[in-house]
Amino acid sequence: MSYPDGRSDDEWRAVLNKEQFRVLREKGTEAPFTGEFDKHMPSAGVYTCAGCNAPLYKANHKFKSGCGWPAYFDSIPGAVTRHTDNSFGMERTEIVCSNCGGHLGHVFKGEGYPTPTDERHCVNSISLKFHEKEDGSDDKPAGNGDAK
Repeated sequence: MSYPDGRSDDEWRAVLNKEQFRVLREKGTEAPFTGEFDKHMPSAGVYTCAGCNAPLYKANHKFKSGCGWPAYFDSIPGAVTRHTDNSFGMERTEIVCSNCGGHLGHVFKGEGYPTPTDERHCVNSISLKFHEKEDGSDDKPAGNGDAK
């Protein structure tokens, strides 16, 4: 599948650090409870893609799931694309940035969390940046902002 931001692997390597490249471009997963945004619970702001800076999740869609990764009950409309993932002998739903195709994590449904959608978007912290302003316009995003 092609995405609006169609950079090559070499172009991504020039702007991402090794761990960001492994997760965003090679569909890796960071260890649970190690990510910067696991326990980050702001009341306002927006989480953007660490690769292309496209807005993905509003802070008020984040919830405490206890799973070890940031959890959101919904994304910004059109920001996240879903794909079937049959790796590791199971079927899951992978979520990627709709702008660059960067791997974010997986979405799970029907786990019983008290959220409006009954979904948990389980996202790697390293795939995200946080901006205090909802439009992502602040000068210094929190986390993963300096790729190299």
